[in-house]
Amino acid sequence: MSGPASSTIHTPVELSEEDHAALARINARFPEADPRGLLPDVPPARIPRHIAVIMDGNGRWAEERGFPRAFGHQAGASGVREVITASVKLGVEVLTLYSFSSENWRRPNDEVAALMHLCVAYCEGEREELQRHNIRVRVIGRRAGMPEDVLAALDTLCDATKDCDGLTLCLAINYGSRDEIIDAVRLIAEQAKAGTLDPASIDEGVVCDHLNTAGLPDPDLLVRTGGEMRLSNYLLWQLSYAELYVTDEHWPDFAEPSLHQAVRAFACRKRRFGGLDADGGHSDETEGGPGNGPDNGQVDAG
Repeated sequence: MSGPASSTIHTPVELSEEDHAALARINARFPEADPRGLLPDVPPARIPRHIAVIMDGNGRWAEERGFPRAFGHQAGASGVREVITASVKLGVEVLTLYSFSSENWRRPNDEVAALMHLCVAYCEGEREELQRHNIRVRVIGRRAGMPEDVLAALDTLCDATKDCDGLTLCLAINYGSRDEIIDAVRLIAEQAKAGTLDPASIDEGVVCDHLNTAGLPDPDLLVRTGGEMRLSNYLLWQLSYAELYVTDEHWPDFAEPSLHQAVRAFACRKRRFGGLDADGGHSDETEGGPGNGPDNGQVDAG
């Protein structure tokens, strides 16, 4: 597990051909990005293209300071802009934020109402800023059961940014991964029953095409704030090979230096995908998927 970001001086690394290619790709999409200047010790090829975040700890952050939980959610929403900007500056292509889970409806009514109001306020207040920075917004999660004003605000935001081609900001709202997989299975079953899909052709690609995240790359890195060691029904299919990074910092305290520390940790990992190291050493992972623990011992996700 990680702690707060440090002020350690980092030595620049020599770039490989792969790094130069990654830097050219990043700069073509994000002219303002400067991963080399911000993280000179991280090879550009090891900047994660997709970061997923479980933004945990807002309520606890507020309670520790004697404020209502709703105040913590407001502080957390204010910090989203900094993390988005920091991601763009590094050349991250997709940032997916777990904004409201399908299980969050179990919280007190006043807290849920505050979160819904905050969602509308964010959509309306950040729309021009997101457009200005060429950020496309996409929403994943079930629409059923969501308040009409929230759906309208989300739809307006998505429509206003649909032509942006910089960072994709994916907001997981009323989202649960098991629900997503069930919905995908139902669609696939309906198509197979109708004769428009051959059951023998169903593979990982077909399943991916029926998930909410169709068309997006799988996350390379999952960041969870607040110190909890679980996935919380978040992107269970998509996170199959992601590197996991957990920090004790609550979400309102997670800022640009915190993101840099997470990316540095990611860059140090050896992503084997069930294979062997380049030197022929054995992987800690099983042949079928990722192993039971991370390579550097920072995370022990359950």
